[in-house]
Amino acid sequence: MALSKIFMRLALVVGLIATTAAHADGINAGGRKASALRPFDARSVAEFDTPWAIAFLPDGRMLVTEKPGRIFLVTQGGKKIQIGNVPAVAARGQNGLLDIAVSPSFATTSQIYLTYTEPSGEGSRLVLTRAVLSFANDSATLTDRTVIWRQTPAGGGGQPGGIVAFDPSGAHLFLTVGDRMQPNSAQDPRQARGKVLRLNLDGATPSDNPMAEDKGVPAQTWTTGHRNPYGLAFAPDGKLWLHEMGPRGGDELNLIEPGKNYGWPLVSNGDNYDGTPIPRHATRPDLTSPPLYWDPVIAPAGLVFYDGPMFPQWKGSALIGGLRVQALVRVAFRPDGQPDEAERWDMGERIRDVAVAPDGAVWVIEDDSPGRLLRLTPMK
Repeated sequence: MALSKIFMRLALVVGLIATTAAHADGINAGGRKASALRPFDARSVAEFDTPWAIAFLPDGRMLVTEKPGRIFLVTQGGKKIQIGNVPAVAARGQNGLLDIAVSPSFATTSQIYLTYTEPSGEGSRLVLTRAVLSFANDSATLTDRTVIWRQTPAGGGGQPGGIVAFDPSGAHLFLTVGDRMQPNSAQDPRQARGKVLRLNLDGATPSDNPMAEDKGVPAQTWTTGHRNPYGLAFAPDGKLWLHEMGPRGGDELNLIEPGKNYGWPLVSNGDNYDGTPIPRHATRPDLTSPPLYWDPVIAPAGLVFYDGPMFPQWKGSALIGGLRVQALVRVAFRPDGQPDEAERWDMGERIRDVAVAPDGAVWVIEDDSPGRLLRLTPMK
């Protein structure tokens, strides 16, 4: 074999080893700085009391939740209609009315899904409810409201999770459940805490889940070992990504694959708030480590993959709101699938959620009272 070919093969092997090591160690983007120069105009459209989530209807109108317990139907011009028959919520601290998602079958069923912490004598529970969005004249209300999943057991503090995502086929929904500030529960297979669940659209357990032969929480569990996941979305290539808030350091972006354990609280790239250390991901190769993390933290909230026409340079990128850093973060993906923070823009406010409209505009909401709903379009 020619010497040049030998060197080429050696270089290829070294490159593969380096790529594998980078995936194992993960990239720390925590030290990146936000840019004050933004490639978009941000126009305020409406204001809300501690808004939490945005979901677009097929006609371009939005559903916006407020954590204290209200939902609004909002036009792109800013006209707001409060939706009736919203369930009572236990709104305190991080808890309250959380995510809202439009069913894949909305065109024929008018169904939506919402998550919230409901009051309970045993402590609040995270709940997933399905309802029909009904219109009459200039009003809207929730009808046929049905709880299709309740967290067991009840109780706990904040860190509820509560993000809903539908798979590309529209046959299943995925639900993030935080550890409710009870870290060890994330590793308890019997507790619906620190998990990503996979359910049928009616809340039943799919027969092809990793532990479908079991009952209850284990049968519903897709992945385990999560702390406080506030972002869950499918990329254009069909892969499922999740971000979660770490403790003091160590926010994570993870590729979600069935049956895997992502380590919390056994490992983290951050430490406890009282200063006690947590073993790093590298100490437990049997647990899945994040390919991208942030230390210092960004406090990620909201996650959407961009596939619209207004910002063609962002196609395939993930857009993430930053609470702690008061920024909008763009994550790009290398040809080998490795994510890395590509850009971070200073928004001057805590960004709670990010969504993409049918026309390709990006919409964000601020975590404040009042918190603005902003439409982002290319800089003219």
